[in-house]
Amino acid sequence: MLQLSVLPAVAKLLSVSLERLLGGETEHTPRKRGPTSRLEQQIEVIIQLPKARQKMVTEMLDAVIAQAQQQETGSKRDDF
Repeated sequence: MLQLSVLPAVAKLLSVSLERLLGGETEHTPRKRGPTSRLEQQIEVIIQLPKARQKMVTEMLDAVIAQAQQQETGSKRDDF
């Protein structure tokens, strides 16, 4: 199960609204043309994993996202 704190980042990576990601939008919205992205394929695989494995993956994602956000914040500070 994905942790709630990860959902906004996943929605952003998939270029969908958080509402759409959670299944709230029923209206068909246009998608990018072409094959499914690697990230979308990986998320589908993660969804099929046992809950313990999903938790491990989400914890790793949380750590990577937090590190990326810290680096982004740090690089913005360096611009000043």
